[in-house]
Amino acid sequence: MSPLVGALLGAALGLGGWLVVTAVLDARRTPIAVRVLPYVRDLPRPDTLPAPVSSSSAFAGVFGPWLSGAGQVVERVLGGSASVRRRLQRAGLETDVAQFRVEQVVWGLVAFAIVAVPSGLIAASSPERSVPLLIFCAIAFVLGVLLRENRLTAQVTHRERLILQEFPTVAELLALAVAAGESPVAALDRVVRRTQGELSAELAIVLAQVRTGTPIARAFDELAARSGLAVVSRFAEGIAIAVERGTPLADVLHAQTGDVREAGRRALIESGARREVLMMVPVVFLVLPVVVVFAFWPGLVGLRLVVP
Repeated sequence: MSPLVGALLGAALGLGGWLVVTAVLDARRTPIAVRVLPYVRDLPRPDTLPAPVSSSSAFAGVFGPWLSGAGQVVERVLGGSASVRRRLQRAGLETDVAQFRVEQVVWGLVAFAIVAVPSGLIAASSPERSVPLLIFCAIAFVLGVLLRENRLTAQVTHRERLILQEFPTVAELLALAVAAGESPVAALDRVVRRTQGELSAELAIVLAQVRTGTPIARAFDELAARSGLAVVSRFAEGIAIAVERGTPLADVLHAQTGDVREAGRRALIESGARREVLMMVPVVFLVLPVVVVFAFWPGLVGLRLVVP
């Protein structure tokens, strides 16, 4: 065997041994994900996050800058970015104001396309109607833009209605867990793991902030700041004050739950009163005229037969 071949075989053997030793040491070392995961288990994991849209795609490369520019124009015309940002938070959406303006532009273009197709067919047969049809298409674009904003308001209302429905149950569970001797953080963890819904998602954010170092009073203060409901704001402020001052937390939660249930009953009674007035509309405008016609029609026919 030549010295060169021996040197190459020795180098290969040494490299293989070094790789084996490195692999064994890495296998014995605890991965950083395992060490950190217990402290951030409430945060969204990378595999559960939505995949970002690739900027190299053809659609984004061609229409992305144009849509962004159109969104900026809509922002300058409509304004109210602070109100939009607030409603996006209250709706629980991860979209920012710029992306929302782009969505408005897309909705406007869809409405424009829906109206433009039949308008183009009509304009092909009647060229003199082109200008009114073009104005009609522009109005459709504006309505599409405004419809997206109206949809955002409807999303906020729907989410807040769900939160109000979930609040008494979640507050009662928290009160029971605290009364059983658990700490506020442990009670919050128990409730978040055993419930589902919009309010549970908000409490999961609070729990994640607490477990990553945010004081519990500050986390609940942030919940009260981003919530659009007075009930949830009072709930968060009550828990923050109870934790800071050491007041009985279970009594606070039971009292707030009773207030919410009473407010729900009052809202149900008011809704029933409004529906009662609406139920009179078909009675007055449909049933009553029919009854009057059935009552007076035979007499009218009799008078026609008697009178020559």
